[in-house]
Amino acid sequence: MTTMIAELYDALLAAGAPEDKARKAAETVAAYETRFVGIETKLDRLDAKMDVGFAKILGEFNKVYGDINLIKWMLGVLLAGVVSLVAKTFF
Repeated sequence: MTTMIAELYDALLAAGAPEDKARKAAETVAAYETRFVGIETKLDRLDAKMDVGFAKILGEFNKVYGDINLIKWMLGVLLAGVVSLVAKTFF
């Protein structure tokens, strides 16, 4: 048996629509409502998957930022060593 939206059916009948057309319109709207609920469920699942994926990507970016900071410190120590050697040589 096909489901329909009773409120819409009653409203269409009250507006003067023929019974068969009102029934068909209410059934069609109910079918679309069911379809939209399915689409909404799929979008919610996709949203959850994307949140997990973005969290993983953010973790990887944090690792890269940590490595960049380490390289900055290493470069600073290296430059300080070179400057001290140059200063020792000429002064």
